[in-house]
Amino acid sequence: MKKKITFIENPMKDNKDNTGEENTGNRNSGSRNTGSWNTGYRNSGGWNTGNGNSGDCNTGYGNSTNRSSGIFCTTEPTVRCFNKETDLKWGEIKHPNFYEFYLTKWIPKNDMTDKEKKNNPNSFVRGGYLKKFTYKEAWSNYWRDTDEEDRQRVLNLPNFDAQIFKDITGIDTTDKKGKELAAWFEDLEQGLQAVIDKLYEEKK
Repeated sequence: MKKKITFIENPMKDNKDNTGEENTGNRNSGSRNTGSWNTGYRNSGGWNTGNGNSGDCNTGYGNSTNRSSGIFCTTEPTVRCFNKETDLKWGEIKHPNFYEFYLTKWIPKNDMTDKEKKNNPNSFVRGGYLKKFTYKEAWSNYWRDTDEEDRQRVLNLPNFDAQIFKDITGIDTTDKKGKELAAWFEDLEQGLQAVIDKLYEEKK
């Protein structure tokens, strides 16, 4: 007689997608949270990496506010930008979207170069491969692919410092050629979209 095989689900994961223990919230990897998306412990707020917080996005502990890296704070701190203090809170800043910032990107087989196909022999089975980028490559891709509005949001951040931005991202915002290239990509994108819209209208 054959033995019946019983598959046991991950014992650390509950029906609320928690991998921690004794959580009443959702998607926590920490334990004893009543909030959600916490990697810390005993939080009633959300997205905390610290412990015992009742607010959101805290990295410290014992805080009853938001975005604090301190200890037992009740007021939300202002944000440091480019190594300098500002008088602004997180929600008072017009942040860039960074939608085009990625460290990995799925490349379909049809878009792969011959070299990529050679280096990824199993791509024909998967239909492509996952390309990895260095941190500064990811920033370069973002600066190239994002729109002018998002680039301008970066340049308009409080205390913007071109040298610090270059040290972190590798992007020289004072480079005239770089700006011209970004503008060229923007014009090309708009031109292609206009052609697509025209073809779509003609097919109606």
